[in-house]
Amino acid sequence: QVQLVESGGGSVQAGGSLRLSCVVSGSSINNYCMGWFRRAPDKEREGVATMNIYGTPIYADSVKGRFTISKDNAKNTLLLQMNSLKPEDTALYYCAVRPTCFTATMRQYEYNFWGQGTQVTVSS
Repeated sequence: QVQLVESGGGSVQAGGSLRLSCVVSGSSINNYCMGWFRRAPDKEREGVATMNIYGTPIYADSVKGRFTISKDNAKNTLLLQMNSLKPEDTALYYCAVRPTCFTATMRQYEYNFWGQGTQVTVSS
């Protein structure tokens, strides 16, 4: 059974940084597409950043230039470095994986496994 556990969330002031981690257990991530999604209060869950098995990323327009997605295959971990945080980045952040995948996608229904989320709160 594949399990995902996020960590690294917290409360920061606008302009600050956070680094989210998502540890995957139960399977190697080497051949997975992986992604970060978020759900802000009173909004639908949306894609933030995803990557294919080669590490090629795609980003939501709202986070381009501020967020960086990466992975550490040796640690079976997905990362999200978030810089220049804004109050509108406040949300519950989820990681998700899709095995046997070659094309990064923001389509949430294509992801098979999800974590429980880690809260990010940015104050102005």
